[in-house]
Amino acid sequence: MIFKTTPAVEEMKERVCSLHTELLRWGLVTWTSGNVSGRVPGTDLIVIKPSGVSYDDLTPDLMVVTDLEGKVLAGDLAPSSDAESHNVVYQRMPEVGGVVHTHSPYATAWAARAEPIPCVLTAMADEFGGEIPLGPFALIGSDAIGKGIVDTLSGHRSPAVIMQNHGVFTIGKDPKAAVKAAVMAEDVARTVHFARQLGEPVPIAQEHIDSLYDRYQNVYGQQPSSKEQ
Repeated sequence: MIFKTTPAVEEMKERVCSLHTELLRWGLVTWTSGNVSGRVPGTDLIVIKPSGVSYDDLTPDLMVVTDLEGKVLAGDLAPSSDAESHNVVYQRMPEVGGVVHTHSPYATAWAARAEPIPCVLTAMADEFGGEIPLGPFALIGSDAIGKGIVDTLSGHRSPAVIMQNHGVFTIGKDPKAAVKAAVMAEDVARTVHFARQLGEPVPIAQEHIDSLYDRYQNVYGQQPSSKEQ
């Protein structure tokens, strides 16, 4: 059966391709060590970076389209080696429209310590609704990483998880939201690391975390006007 592309698929290929420049821009990746994927809205189609291709060489036409089981439907190259982990997330979390994986240095340093990043900044309460949790150690090459991501983030407000001894995975309603979560995870990981060099960071009380999270998620920014147009 020949796969027939659609405007929505082509748009997602362009979006996923361009978002990889943000990983470079914010210093989240080295060489070819990170990836972005996106679910085509209203479908079970996933667009993901091809494995081992330099970011400078990426084009929308090189993006790989798979189904939820990882079967390649379009693309001449193999999908990212992390595709199976992404697919497990999409399978088990249907609300997720984007997944990002990086080995950004400060957040991955916390992963090397097998320690969650405590919520000691208002920015963390805003973005993550609490700590950035630690996921279990899992070997690459099976669905164990994906299951660990899902098990850790299910029921958690954080869109980011640091997988023990590995790196960072983030989720979002779309690929851009997942990239934002990856950028913010690295930012707070760096700041909390610096704070620890000076002493023990002071945690934020849970009631304040809840209040900050609610405000940021539901009030902050440009809200739709309630006035009739």
